[in-house]
Amino acid sequence: MDDQEDPGTLAPTRTTEEPASAEAQEDESASSGSTSAQPEKKKSFWRELLTIVVAAAVLTLVVKGFVVQVYRIPSASMENTLQIGDRVLVNKLIYHFRGIARGDIVVFSGQNSWGPPAASPPADPAARYLDDVLSDIGLHSSQTYYIKRVIGLPGDKVVCCTDGRLTVNGVQLSESSYVYPGNAPSAFAFNTTVPAGYVWVMGDHRGDSEDSRYHTGELGGGAVPENQVVGRAFLIIWPLSQFGDLPIPSTFAQAALHAGAAVAPMLQVGGAAVTAGPTALSAVGAVPVAGTAGAAGVLSAPLLILRRRRRRGRDGYLSDPKP
Repeated sequence: MDDQEDPGTLAPTRTTEEPASAEAQEDESASSGSTSAQPEKKKSFWRELLTIVVAAAVLTLVVKGFVVQVYRIPSASMENTLQIGDRVLVNKLIYHFRGIARGDIVVFSGQNSWGPPAASPPADPAARYLDDVLSDIGLHSSQTYYIKRVIGLPGDKVVCCTDGRLTVNGVQLSESSYVYPGNAPSAFAFNTTVPAGYVWVMGDHRGDSEDSRYHTGELGGGAVPENQVVGRAFLIIWPLSQFGDLPIPSTFAQAALHAGAAVAPMLQVGGAAVTAGPTALSAVGAVPVAGTAGAAGVLSAPLLILRRRRRRGRDGYLSDPKP
């Protein structure tokens, strides 16, 4: 009887051990599943981070090359409006929608006017192609860039001086709001008519600016080709103590001023004419915006990813010839 009862006493032991074994197997499979899911989450994080960084870099290059760019002021030729070391934003699109206006502060290339002749393109086709691509996105240029204020448009007659003032089409300009304190409109007299397709530009610091007045013997009589204008400087962004816009002075709004010549036409500027690179600028220095925005993209990427994951959980140089 005892031998027959022994299996009876062992039966409950086997039934209690089987569920325990099953639970252990379930725990092990769950543990292995969570372990294998962790590398997948890490891969997903780095994949999203890389996507955001690349997108930020591409967007920055597009903006820098074709929309707006930061330039550093390296000389005193535009004081007191712009100080040495100021950073200004230059709008590269504005002259595709309106013409250049008197009083605009513009950045322009010295090619075909003030600057040295453009360097010959590389002989190697691959190097030449790379150079063209970098120029198109604003990362490299062999040109020299300048920043000045537009005084005369095509057809304008600019004269100095009448009763101690600069005149445009016979209209006297009141320049006290932007010309450097104590400066005369010009240290010497001049009388010029701006050729078609050109603009006459001058620095606000008339005593320390080698502008159109000093290039009268060159093509355009000192004026700058309109198609070499990169864009309009419209905002000082650094230092913060200088932060502010760069409006057109009210003296250029005189009705009689606009009767003498037509407004400059909108520019049809090619990509090569609206690019700039830090290595090419000595009078106006181009700040490497791409690097700044790229760094911002890298720093902000984890926050963007975290925000997306939470949502899923809920839902499921400018150059100046006279420094």
